[in-house]
Amino acid sequence: MLCSRKMFNFLIRKDVKKILKRKDSDAGERGRALESLRASLFNELRSSEGAKRQQQRICRPTVALTFNFLVSVGIIMMNKLVLGRVGFNFPILLTFIHYIVSWFLMAILRVFSILPASPPSKSTRFSTLLALGMVMSLSTGLANVSLKYNSVGFYQMAKIAVTPSIVLAEFISFRKKVSFSKVLALTIVSVGVAVATVTDLQFHFFGACVALAWIIPSATNKILWSNLQQQENWTALALMWKTTPITLFFLVTLMPWLDPPGFHSFNWNFNNTMAIFMSAVLGFLLQWSGALALGATSAITHVVLGQFKTCVILLGGFLLFGSNPGTTSICGAVTALAGMSVYTYLNMLNSQQQSSKTSPRQATSPRQAPFSLSKSKLSKENGDACSGNYGGESV
Repeated sequence: MLCSRKMFNFLIRKDVKKILKRKDSDAGERGRALESLRASLFNELRSSEGAKRQQQRICRPTVALTFNFLVSVGIIMMNKLVLGRVGFNFPILLTFIHYIVSWFLMAILRVFSILPASPPSKSTRFSTLLALGMVMSLSTGLANVSLKYNSVGFYQMAKIAVTPSIVLAEFISFRKKVSFSKVLALTIVSVGVAVATVTDLQFHFFGACVALAWIIPSATNKILWSNLQQQENWTALALMWKTTPITLFFLVTLMPWLDPPGFHSFNWNFNNTMAIFMSAVLGFLLQWSGALALGATSAITHVVLGQFKTCVILLGGFLLFGSNPGTTSICGAVTALAGMSVYTYLNMLNSQQQSSKTSPRQATSPRQAPFSLSKSKLSKENGDACSGNYGGESV
């Protein structure tokens, strides 16, 4: 009896040891799998090509546009709160704080090796990054000044002029043409937004001058962001990291001209400081989401998204909160949404046609692949300005 009990205990201990060893081996395999996944992710972020593929894999156009839409609505309300109710009447300093917080957050990502790598310095000229940093400071700073002196309706009205400016600039610089049907859809969108916001116009002469001066830097900013991400291996965060110091420098030069004196006398209590800090965090998210949207789509699509945001805010206030903007504004918003729907349908149709054209080319034999690769390299070396996304008609 005693012998059988000892034998039973021995078998149980042996089985338990096997189970424990099996659990340890499973846990080790899971740990090795997670470590290999983490290593592959960091390896992709260490090269500009891998980081670009990772961004394209995660941030599809729908994800990027939705992210940018949600952040844009939040920061307009937050900035209007900071510049109005909080009484922080220094829009350029507010923009400077936004970029300081953005640079600090990106520095944290860089310390933990999460910030994507930049392309080689020879691929992009420093003058291009300098121009992008300058127009970023003008675009963001003048936008906040316009939001301070003008109503949200007039602020959105000024955005209508950005669309033809982008179309004209892309035609002059890249010979990029837009079909007549898309021009008609964009015209309907612009007219609808103008009618929807005409009842919320508070005209201020200095604010109107600032809004007019903001149009060209805003269009140039969107074109450069879209071009650098789509034509080269830049990711949104890597480009933000390179251009933020340049933007901060130009913002410092703008402060004496556009900000009133006396920011030392501002009441920096806890509530005001937290409101400004939340605005800065939203500013970082807005810059990041806008860069992702410009890299995934185009400059004009990003402008149309901003106008879509205006119409959604107006109709949402009417349907959910019982606000009465008037029949004219509601009809204008519905007309603008109809134009946006047509424009989106034309873009989807155009992308399907382009994918059907490129699919036979991708089915080439392995013997033809090196020839096509060398041909694409030669076209890049010859400075073909119509290559890539700018050769087609997708806007």
